[in-house]
Amino acid sequence: MNPTTTTPLTYGAYLRLPQLLGQQLPRAEAAHDEHLFITVHQVHELWFKQLLVELTDARDRMLAGDSAVAVRRLRRCREIERALLDALELLDTMAPHDFEAFRGALGTASGGQSAQFHEIEALSARRDRARSMRWLTDAERARLDRRLLEPTLWDGFLAVLAGLPRAGRAGALRGEGPLGALVDGLLGHDEGWALWRTRHVRVVERQIGAGRGTAGSSGAAYLRARTGERFFPELWEARGAAL
Repeated sequence: MNPTTTTPLTYGAYLRLPQLLGQQLPRAEAAHDEHLFITVHQVHELWFKQLLVELTDARDRMLAGDSAVAVRRLRRCREIERALLDALELLDTMAPHDFEAFRGALGTASGGQSAQFHEIEALSARRDRARSMRWLTDAERARLDRRLLEPTLWDGFLAVLAGLPRAGRAGALRGEGPLGALVDGLLGHDEGWALWRTRHVRVVERQIGAGRGTAGSSGAAYLRARTGERFFPELWEARGAAL
């Protein structure tokens, strides 16, 4: 019997690079910056996917009482959010007329239609059922619906908090004692997401000013209205109460 031959695993095959690098498909003709625009948003979706992996595990670790690993996961999330901010910086290299050259090719597509973005918010703490989100595919709708039924990061933290004596819970909310690193990790994620939201507004304003956004959205005005939202307002309030 001849020995079975196998194809050696290569870097490109392991990372599925032909498939990955074949997904940047500009729709406008002769619009140089559309490739950059697609790449930046695809990078966002890859990091969003990793955020969901890390946040889900952080939540599950807290529910299981393992706050030490949850802290490491949350710290990684904060670094991912720094990478997302860096990706946004690249969009500032486009002049408004560069964006206008391919903006029409976006049609009814909008960044607000990112299903993973809404999953991250639902997993963290924000449960917005008011919007119909008609653009979601069946698979995206099913994923988001599952997220809306799952415990949140905040639920995980409350499970950890429940194991403390009542007298120590107020201090824990302020980041005092053994849960200090966990509270800092949650606040770091909250801050990182809020900073990304704020930076995103500036990117949009730089490109279209106060004009209408893609897919008929109100553009920067809508984004700006949400920059004050926080996943864990109780933790921010506890910091203020300590002063």
